[in-house]
Amino acid sequence: MNYAVISDVHANIEALRAVLTEIRNKKITDILFLGDAVGYGPDPDECVEVLKSECKVLLAGNHDKAAIGLTDIEFFTPYARAAIEWTKETITEKTISILKDLPVSKEIEDSKILLVHSTPKQPEEWHYLLSLWDAEINFHYFENKICLLGHSHRPSIIERLPSGEMIAYRDEAMIGDAERYMINAGSVGRPRDGDPMACYVVIDDESVKLHRVEYDIKKTQDKMRRAGLPIQLIERLARGV
Repeated sequence: MNYAVISDVHANIEALRAVLTEIRNKKITDILFLGDAVGYGPDPDECVEVLKSECKVLLAGNHDKAAIGLTDIEFFTPYARAAIEWTKETITEKTISILKDLPVSKEIEDSKILLVHSTPKQPEEWHYLLSLWDAEINFHYFENKICLLGHSHRPSIIERLPSGEMIAYRDEAMIGDAERYMINAGSVGRPRDGDPMACYVVIDDESVKLHRVEYDIKKTQDKMRRAGLPIQLIERLARGV
């Protein structure tokens, strides 16, 4: 097992290309994408095309489903709704076709790993996993050793011991033989943990580690302005919120 795990690109091609360059430099060939290729950002078609060509597995996120009319945007923020409406008007039929075929969850490595965009519990309801209490509930909804997820844009590593005790790690952890894990890969294109750098995860048989990558945020912001995307989304990108 040796994977790079990416999530929540949100049509930010500058961030995506920076992350993929670093992954290639690490000689990692298997990339897992956990959903939300589009939404918020200015380059949905290009991001979907690159992800399709580079990733071993692709999942759909709520913004991907919303962009093709398969998820209600009633509970999206006004800025997220505006970005989705812009995305709907922008994306090509090829992009729509790719997004329609993406699942919201998948098992790999002989079922050792479960991939979801949101949570193992009701993955198409787009719940957030934000606390150890949320993790405690969700550990009961999958039997795999490892669950990889995104959606919240906040990276985390949560380990569950055989006793039921849970431990949260900030940046990296060793993979134990008897323990189970829920690992949030954060966001490539729109982090919300106070750090604007793109985030991704590397996981192998022995360990899991979060990585941050600098990219040209100003270039993405300039594209967003030219596209007429909400100023609030543009300003928050540089603050990582």
